[in-house]
Amino acid sequence: MSRKVLILNGPNLNMLGTREVEIYGKETLADIDKSCREYGRDLGLEIDFRQSNAEAELVTWIQQARGTVEAIILNAGAYTHTSIAILDALKMVEVPVVEVHLSNIFQREPFRAESYVSRAAKGIIAGFGAHGYRLALDAISQLIGAGTKK
Repeated sequence: MSRKVLILNGPNLNMLGTREVEIYGKETLADIDKSCREYGRDLGLEIDFRQSNAEAELVTWIQQARGTVEAIILNAGAYTHTSIAILDALKMVEVPVVEVHLSNIFQREPFRAESYVSRAAKGIIAGFGAHGYRLALDAISQLIGAGTKK
């Protein structure tokens, strides 16, 4: 199996760079995708980067990842706080999961502190903006023994 990592992004993340830039920053999702692919390559990882506003599509992608990827990085957006379906899919896939949030969800509205994703994740990276994805790739690299950064 290749060192393939699935990076999934949930609802409204396609609006990064224009949506609440004071919270989420000026980088677009395309910027983050490019950065992840470049950094992943340095770590010896193949990146499959996707976004959907549809919960069902995210669940399907997670289910399809079983046996085809070595890890998942997930920024589920608002579904973090509401989706038992995503939690169930993550528990079934049987690969390490790292949860990512651009903002520090624990410093925001109280409902954001509840994460269903966390119940299936090895760890959480929150509050570091787009850099959090690189931190997640470092963590995944360690978890799956993908090697060292060039």
